[in-house]
Amino acid sequence: MRLKNKLVLVTGAARGIGRSCSVRFAEEGADLVLLDVCAEVPGVPYPLATETQLERTAQLCRRAGASVLTVHCDVRDTAAVDRAVRDAVRRYGRVDVLVNNAGIAAPSGKPAHAITEEEWSLMLDVDLFGAWRLIRAVAPHMVRARSGSVINIASTAGLVGYRHFAGYVAAKHGLVGLTKAAALDYAPVKVRVNALCPGSVRDDPRVESRMLSEIARSLDVAVEEHENTFVQAQPMNALIEPQDIAAAAVWLGSDDSHQVTGTVLTVDGGFTAH
Repeated sequence: MRLKNKLVLVTGAARGIGRSCSVRFAEEGADLVLLDVCAEVPGVPYPLATETQLERTAQLCRRAGASVLTVHCDVRDTAAVDRAVRDAVRRYGRVDVLVNNAGIAAPSGKPAHAITEEEWSLMLDVDLFGAWRLIRAVAPHMVRARSGSVINIASTAGLVGYRHFAGYVAAKHGLVGLTKAAALDYAPVKVRVNALCPGSVRDDPRVESRMLSEIARSLDVAVEEHENTFVQAQPMNALIEPQDIAAAAVWLGSDDSHQVTGTVLTVDGGFTAH
């Protein structure tokens, strides 16, 4: 129960890494505010999470003993982000941990010169600006409390390049940079900011994840072929599991990591050690 009496706000909570992290936080004693867009976003070429999926995450968290508030929120909408954080603070009095997980993998699958301005803006607006908007809304409450942990879910794409994913790579590199700068901003008041960089995460039907499938679709290759390619590139010869990311997030959110800030924690089976 490393997170007992803590309030955790998770974006992109309806499925995938967001669900895995949320359930694990609940199992460790936290209460939760779960945000997801629960709607289609023009320009994203695959189905986004649904209201039903967000409620499923909430049910799993409540089953673990957590109090849960769900909010439909588009991280591109500053007013909606501010309302969600106000609602969280009004109900629980605080936000102890922020998990910036909301993100999109596409539009991708083309060289940099073929990306339209609209596609570029959409990728950065969700994957980078969205995290900044949440920090902007949550940080004043953490500063007043002189305590807090911000966990930005980046990617190995925040550390290395990937062909035909310039927008995604740029956004995730930006998120790593935001992490380091914000960590210095808030270190004097004991608010920590870290980035968690997953490697290739297996699509797990238990959390309804589909990121690897969407990347394969963007590259116009079969999912099985794509998975095999990533497995062969992994020094540990296995894809990362969603629960591996959740375990690392719990550590970063707990007091066990109270002196850890401005760091980039990779959970990638050794991929970026090459």
